[in-house]
Amino acid sequence: MTQSTRTILSQQFNQALAALKDAWRVLRHRGPSQIQFWFIALAIGIAAGFAALFFREGIAALQAYLYGTEDVQYLHSFAEQLPWYWILIIPIVGGLIVGLILHNFTDDGRVRSVADVIEGAALTDGRVETRAGLASMLASLITLSSGGSSGREGPVVHMAGVISTWVSEKIHADGITGRDLLGCAVAAAVSASFNAPIAGALFALEVVLRHFAVHAFAPIVIASVAGTVINRLSYGDVTEFVLTTPGSLQFYVELPAFLLLGLICGLVSLVLMRSIFFAEDISSHVQNRLSLPRWLRPAVSGAMLGLIAIWFPHIIGVGYETTILALSGELALTTAILFAVIKTGALAITMGGRMGGGVFSPSLMIGALTGLAFGHIATGLLPDVSGTYALYAFAGMGAVAAAVLGAPISTTLIVFELTGDWQIGLAVMVSVSMSTALASRLVDRSFFLTQLERRNVHLAAGPQAYLLAMLRAGAVMRPLGDPRAISTEECRDLIEQGLCIEASSTLEAAMPYFDRDDVPCIPVVIRDKEGGEDPVGVLYHVDALKAYNRALAATAAEEHS
Repeated sequence: MTQSTRTILSQQFNQALAALKDAWRVLRHRGPSQIQFWFIALAIGIAAGFAALFFREGIAALQAYLYGTEDVQYLHSFAEQLPWYWILIIPIVGGLIVGLILHNFTDDGRVRSVADVIEGAALTDGRVETRAGLASMLASLITLSSGGSSGREGPVVHMAGVISTWVSEKIHADGITGRDLLGCAVAAAVSASFNAPIAGALFALEVVLRHFAVHAFAPIVIASVAGTVINRLSYGDVTEFVLTTPGSLQFYVELPAFLLLGLICGLVSLVLMRSIFFAEDISSHVQNRLSLPRWLRPAVSGAMLGLIAIWFPHIIGVGYETTILALSGELALTTAILFAVIKTGALAITMGGRMGGGVFSPSLMIGALTGLAFGHIATGLLPDVSGTYALYAFAGMGAVAAAVLGAPISTTLIVFELTGDWQIGLAVMVSVSMSTALASRLVDRSFFLTQLERRNVHLAAGPQAYLLAMLRAGAVMRPLGDPRAISTEECRDLIEQGLCIEASSTLEAAMPYFDRDDVPCIPVVIRDKEGGEDPVGVLYHVDALKAYNRALAATAAEEHS
């Protein structure tokens, strides 16, 4: 062995020894706290799993009581036999109760849902509103039990956020830890609600946290598995939907049809989202024009839903029975189209009337109906090279839901887990990719991010767009008297020119001053009771840019850790 070889081997041995020492040091100093955090994640997963389970059981029990059916999975078939006035009265009374709850326990009469959880993850260190969240949970429970035409995943996700917020406050969690705990709770709630552990974990990462950082993966997976165990202890290891007609893809020949289906589903998802926003705007306009009290708004929507349900009871609740019929190919072409249109309108009325619930389950139903209708046409035109109706319904279900949620990865997986059929993944992936590519360019990435954009919360463009709104001028300014700041007299001269900003304002409001007026600094003021403006500091452009850069660096470090 030559001298150079021995030297190289010695260097490699020393490097390996140093690496082992460093690993031991990390294990000793950080291992216990990391393991402790995993146990917290496990506890949150169990709590969120039970919360999702109780929410689901509560809906089933209340539905069974109000409609007098023994199996709520086939609620709409049973509702067809009920007196018409009972179908009409139930959602009106339910809407009235929902309105009173939201009026008394929220500041704006609005149900909290997934969009608020996303906002909490981005802007408030993983915290969500607790009081309004509990009220929203109760309101959504009543909505889904009394004829509302929405889904249960939105309330479940926010309810999980309330649990993680309570834990974060108890342990005084910082922003990164708070967001990780929020992701754990959401993953457990989704997996417990749908028996989908893989999709639950990815939903939390893709939709709520909006990054795939390695440090968050392990605890989120632990919580997601815990939520799934809770589900399976109650319902067994069964899929949410059972396909009676398994699909078979005619491989390459049929792929163009699924590309086209994806584009159509993208347009359907756009119509679905726009319908909800249109209903929200119209409802607000009518409410203001007629001076209706806000607690009456859900009852009015309930009356409209009741009228529709007299002729189309399939709109009541989540709609699993209709989804199963679509996946089984048991609906005719015209029936599938009609049901999809009616369900879209009913969902828009429910959400626009602020009755509560989510959009994921309805989007699954509308997607399955869309896919089935497309399948009828495709197999009719080319019967020799086409798969079954169920195959198209399956792909359409994933494509519409993925476009609405803005979550192609987790939605693809959740559709697999909901059905237990992994053989036709290619068709689903193709349709999902096309639908999300189209819809994400026509809205602000997803339904939830568009909701936030309509509230002037700019998360769709990424951290570079919303971080300025998180930084207060008062926290970045140089106080008066600082030798690096201008004098009080110079501050007052600028104030007289209208160049000033309040201490509570954000850097988002301050930056236009620097761009428009080309000044290096502006006074920071506090307004007194008489409307006067007293300077308390000076905000420099360079300080604002430094603070923004630090926030960007911290966000990038978290997302890549």
